[in-house]
Amino acid sequence: MHLKRNKYQTKSKRIFQIIASLTLTVAFNSASAVENDNKPSKRFTAERVFDMEYANEPQISPDGKSIVYLRQSMDKTTDKDAGKLWILDVESGQNRPLIADQYASSPRWAPDGKSIVFTSYHKGTPELRRVFIDSGVSFSLAQLYKGASSIVWSPDGTHLAFNMFVEAEKTSFATPVKQPKGAKWNKPFNVIDELTFRFDGAGYIPEGSTQTFTLPVNGGTPRQVTFEESGLSSPEWLDNNTLLVTGNLAEDRDLDFIESEIYKLDLSTLDITPLTSRDGPDHSPVVSPNGKTIAFLGYDDKVLSYQQTDLYLMDAAGKNLKPLAEDFAGSIGQTLWNPDGKSLLVLSEDHGVLSLFNISLKGKVTKLITNIGGTSIGRPYAAGSFSVSQNKKPMVAFTAGFSDRPAEVGVATIKGQKQQILTALNDDILPYLDMAPVEEIKVKSSHDGLEIEAWVAFPPDFKADGSYPMILEIHGGPYAMYGPFFASEIQRYAAEGYVTVWVNPRGSTGYGEDFALTIDLAYPGYDYDDLMTVVDEVVAKKYADPERLFVTGGSGGGILTAWITTKTKRFAAAASIKPVINWMTMALAADIGQFVRRHWVRADPWSEPEVFLKRSPISYVDQVTTPTMLMVGEEDYRTPAWEAEQFYTALKMLEVDTALIRVPSSPHYIASRPSRLISKTDNIMGWFAKYDPAKQKSAEAD
Repeated sequence: MHLKRNKYQTKSKRIFQIIASLTLTVAFNSASAVENDNKPSKRFTAERVFDMEYANEPQISPDGKSIVYLRQSMDKTTDKDAGKLWILDVESGQNRPLIADQYASSPRWAPDGKSIVFTSYHKGTPELRRVFIDSGVSFSLAQLYKGASSIVWSPDGTHLAFNMFVEAEKTSFATPVKQPKGAKWNKPFNVIDELTFRFDGAGYIPEGSTQTFTLPVNGGTPRQVTFEESGLSSPEWLDNNTLLVTGNLAEDRDLDFIESEIYKLDLSTLDITPLTSRDGPDHSPVVSPNGKTIAFLGYDDKVLSYQQTDLYLMDAAGKNLKPLAEDFAGSIGQTLWNPDGKSLLVLSEDHGVLSLFNISLKGKVTKLITNIGGTSIGRPYAAGSFSVSQNKKPMVAFTAGFSDRPAEVGVATIKGQKQQILTALNDDILPYLDMAPVEEIKVKSSHDGLEIEAWVAFPPDFKADGSYPMILEIHGGPYAMYGPFFASEIQRYAAEGYVTVWVNPRGSTGYGEDFALTIDLAYPGYDYDDLMTVVDEVVAKKYADPERLFVTGGSGGGILTAWITTKTKRFAAAASIKPVINWMTMALAADIGQFVRRHWVRADPWSEPEVFLKRSPISYVDQVTTPTMLMVGEEDYRTPAWEAEQFYTALKMLEVDTALIRVPSSPHYIASRPSRLISKTDNIMGWFAKYDPAKQKSAEAD
């Protein structure tokens, strides 16, 4: 056994050496500072990830004259994507740092527009800070034992409300024996008695819950105002003495993953009153300027894999609840009141982009601004936000998205007019690089003629001669949406000579609830046909060589990548990133397992295993011949490592070329650190290069 184990260890080590050498080759070539003619390289090389900056969380002042935003970039020293506070003068466009010596997040204007609160870290300790705009002087309001989130000012500007995790006493069934002095005993046992005991990005959840606190704006000791075992969060001020908070206080809350209600909290007595009670999630309350009406988001739970979020109104006492704009085509996202109190501004996914809509209290819908996004950086997801001023002629600040550059700060009137882009954060680098041009294509799915939207990015000096390698990049979710936005992974692929295609197959959001629900109880399924139809179109246009096709995707895209390898042999190689491979183990061991069981599969794995297995790639792994690499974060609890490992092990047993890459310290979001983003992309390209027929022929000729 000892010798056999060493044999496999040696073989495994050699495989990783091969992959590493391929990766280093790609990285070395792409990182070259000069071309052969001694001119600076114009390619979007690996290290360019650290050069990119983007705008995030633009917060316009109450008077509409200034915008504070996070100027985000990748820090080489800390290996983090972090932001610093900058401030823009709307009229002149003057752009200057507000807090230059520390990273910050969650900036929020005081009602009088004279100061801002934000979160930061001081020597590793989270804190709330306040900065005065006129002097630039900032000070700590409170050093916190846990980080603050969901910060909101009271209407009179005297207090803040925010969330913070509060630890509870650990569960134990044993009384610990006192250790002798100097003894080095094992750490105490961890007793788990909750259904959800670990969560992606948080690891194993400590005993406790997220609670709501208040704090005077001049600093002091935070006051805890909620104490329920399950926690109450996401505060919103109803008035200066009343908060609205969200949570689920039901005894069986662990069994209903999405359920939540809105509660009213009296800060004088700490009495809690439920304002909603239906079966379904109610959340994100926003109070009208006159304090009489509460708008909020939610839906009646029909126990489906996906339901769009709707907009509702109720009075301050929780009465007269009614839906608003029931026929609105999209799912409602970020929502703010128009300062006149006569309508609401809502962000919604809209055919690949984010758009800002105005919804009147009579339900009339008007589209104001589109192409909001650009903050996803790694892959082309539609991600962005907006804010609105409170003056007589309100202005909207938003993250403006583009295909050839990351998000900038945009501004417009509240009617969407006089749109301006106020920043040019990458003008020091992008004009000197060959950025991949992007083309939109639409096809009719071979399955049923359903229209499918996709985008193609081209390498520099591209010619449609049918010679280029192509990467099909599949989004996760599956209830999510790609769009025509800048993405460093796409730019890297294009710079290395790949035509890259990304698609919104059936099941994607942004095209209406019916479009999304075509994969309800059928995922993966006919979304495969949608993807293949797009690939057929790209080949027919002579954008790609049909012998040089590759496929990759993460999370939901990871399962579809694995599924594709069980259905077709047309791809030269595949890279399945953080996939679901077995819905049974996903339902029983992932952090969202109960949601998968109750809403996605709607069956019990112990009594109906066939329901889970018929949509699991592991059930068809014996059909795979495509060389397939698996990649997963070692601390991924959304699609845990054993998902990828099952497919990898099966492929090994079937003698199909495969490799498994485990990403140290990484949760589900592998690209959350720039070094991991670079390594992820280059390992994928290294694997594809190994199986590229053109490169193989070239090597044989040499």
